[in-house]
Amino acid sequence: MNQPDLGLKVAELRQQKGLTQERLAELCEVSPRTIQRIESGEVDPRLYTLHCLGEALDFDFGEQPAGNENLWLAVLHLSSILCLPVIPLLLWSWQKGRSYKLDQQGRQVLNFQITMTLCLFGGAFLLIAFPAALALAGAQAGQQFPVILLATVCLPAPLIATGLFCTFEGIVNAVRSLSERPIRYALTIPFVK
Repeated sequence: MNQPDLGLKVAELRQQKGLTQERLAELCEVSPRTIQRIESGEVDPRLYTLHCLGEALDFDFGEQPAGNENLWLAVLHLSSILCLPVIPLLLWSWQKGRSYKLDQQGRQVLNFQITMTLCLFGGAFLLIAFPAALALAGAQAGQQFPVILLATVCLPAPLIATGLFCTFEGIVNAVRSLSERPIRYALTIPFVK
């Protein structure tokens, strides 16, 4: 993990544990100024200091890749194919403490899944509400055929497109994570930061 991400993660974990910079420095046997410089992104810590930070904060900062990390990353990204945010949430919750990479990419997958779930609910609402409104209007005008055609052919298209988009994004990002390339989920609202 590189700066400034490392410094931000150290500060976040330290605050979650309720530690001051001085107390964390004592636990790691370094000066408080060293902790300040790491958190601000001014310096990259030595491997020993990174290991001490990991032990004090109960987190693997990626100095050694977590066992089966690539497998978990691939499973996490491929879970987005199912369009259910529960599965990525469970995987991320279970694996996020093992490495920074799993934590960050898990957040991206979860944000993508929440966004796509909202799109699916919006599409389902349109699938129900729009034909009902058209049927009502068509019944008043005495026409039924165009409403049935519209409801069966046109309105499911956004739901199918969302499912195909989720499948495409899951597969592409699983391949990207395995080849150490940056992960990008398009059309994502950052709910989980």
